[in-house]
Amino acid sequence: MSEDLRTYVAEVGDAPRSLKVHGFVRRFLQVVAFRYFKVELVNAHYLDTPGATIIAPVHRSNLDSPLVAAAMTRRFRVLSKESLFANKPVSWFIAALGAYPVERGTADREAMKVMRSFLERGDSLLVFPEGTRQSGPQVGEIFDGTAFLASKGQAKVIPVGISGTEDAMPTGAKFPRRVKVRIVAGPPIDPPGGDGKRVPRSALKDFTEVIRTELQAVFDEANR
Repeated sequence: MSEDLRTYVAEVGDAPRSLKVHGFVRRFLQVVAFRYFKVELVNAHYLDTPGATIIAPVHRSNLDSPLVAAAMTRRFRVLSKESLFANKPVSWFIAALGAYPVERGTADREAMKVMRSFLERGDSLLVFPEGTRQSGPQVGEIFDGTAFLASKGQAKVIPVGISGTEDAMPTGAKFPRRVKVRIVAGPPIDPPGGDGKRVPRSALKDFTEVIRTELQAVFDEANR
């Protein structure tokens, strides 16, 4: 990936006009998508917790990210594959919405470095703890990456359960069906560490289990 692309995306993302674009798209999704899916929000105020936060939703559909974004006032930052930035107008638009390019297949530590830089600025970051899209009402396996990132960036983790999106737009679907969607945000989870000392792996594993438990709780609430 070229340094020119990184610089360009960073400049677009930090421009005041980008926040206006984000606000316009957010309102559009609320008017159109929220009405189409009859979206119900529960405890949405947790999504706008100030300071460095990791928004951590379950992942069942490509609808998850835009619907959570529309439920928030804050703009979250999210890593997106570099190929999405090939077209200049598209690159500008998604950068304005908070996307940042990463190369597919690069080492995880490079992605972590970028995400940590966002958290150190006090940004909100979208991370799917389950990684790729899963299926069903149970939270899939969660690795220590989210816990490690929260610890390094001293970011609160906001678990988010989402029901309906898998039925609305499952893998392979080209157009979403009109299915009711429910989004439930949980209270912020404080990260381990904070005293400047290295957090032991055992503590990261324990925190990962806390995230999994809280994520399952809000997912169950969303599915009621």
